[in-house]
Amino acid sequence: MNAPASTAGRGPDAPVRVAVVGLGWAGRTIWLPRLTAHPAYRVTAVVEPGPGGAEHVPSGAVLLADADLLGPDVDLAVVAVPNHLHTPVAERLLARGIPVFLEKPVCLSAAEADRLAAAERAGGTVLLAGSAARYRPDVTALTDLAADLGPIRHVDLAWVRASGVPDAGGWFTSRRLSGGGALVDLGWHLLDTAQAVLGGDVRFPSVLGSLSADFVNDGRRGAGWRGTEGPDGAGDVEDTARGFLLTDTGVSVAVRASWASHEPVDTTRITVEGATGSATLECTFGFSPNRRVPRLTRTRDGVTTDVPLPGEGVGTEYVRQLDELPALLADPASRGAAVNRAHHTISVIERLYTAARAPRPRLADEAAALTV
Repeated sequence: MNAPASTAGRGPDAPVRVAVVGLGWAGRTIWLPRLTAHPAYRVTAVVEPGPGGAEHVPSGAVLLADADLLGPDVDLAVVAVPNHLHTPVAERLLARGIPVFLEKPVCLSAAEADRLAAAERAGGTVLLAGSAARYRPDVTALTDLAADLGPIRHVDLAWVRASGVPDAGGWFTSRRLSGGGALVDLGWHLLDTAQAVLGGDVRFPSVLGSLSADFVNDGRRGAGWRGTEGPDGAGDVEDTARGFLLTDTGVSVAVRASWASHEPVDTTRITVEGATGSATLECTFGFSPNRRVPRLTRTRDGVTTDVPLPGEGVGTEYVRQLDELPALLADPASRGAAVNRAHHTISVIERLYTAARAPRPRLADEAAALTV
């Protein structure tokens, strides 16, 4: 395979010419400042149809109202639009031969993943995908430690916020626009982390799940650091999802994603249980200021010891991800890899939603059936 069409003429040491598509919270707060500061990139265009975009455009870049106006001089489009627009926007860019880095969730259904794969092939280019949790140094340390625990028997992953419902009353809490609630948002990171800990392309033939929405429309539970505290919303998505998965090799995986809870501190907790010991990482994914200091421990034969962690600032994982993108962009083997991983992830999410929303027989009916 050759290099993607839009990067084939760029010198090996030249900065990647980037267009940032979408100036919502992620585009404006996560991607644009980090791309502007990174020596491997040069932001040449910003796409934002709404008002107020001009004040965020870096020097030397142009402001466009539509991603379809991007030209062939763009080496990479970083797409950070609302969830329901991820596939339509990325699909059009890919089909034109423009490489795309797509913020998570990469897609909202397995059918959308198939569309992205077809566009990637048709355009002869590459789709790269965003899920920064695996680039955290503490997650990397946990992954390395997990490899020394013997055969893995169980993984427990939870990201539980005290108060952190994003954009209450906006598109984030609309199932039609977001595709779902905490499971699509936080759960995508957790499932991607599970893949990293378990060693790659893992399948989950068995999926059970439950959903609840006790906090999603409580205006006091908004994500204050995103500027989204406000009046009660009218969201129709879950604020908490719980799942129990089995891999094709019999490893069990428990997942909990919560935008809000009764906990005092936003906590991410990942435990890996192996035949020769267990390891637990406690930290806080994301940008909430209500966070835990990362701590990684290993337990064997009743003795728990601390494992040293490198000290890195909040959001460093996004810079580390950007560090790797140029090489992935130039590597023909990258084609199909991200969309394949996204297909696995969204398939698990779809099946968890289906299982959680399925009608449940009443306990009395179950008891009667057992007596027949």
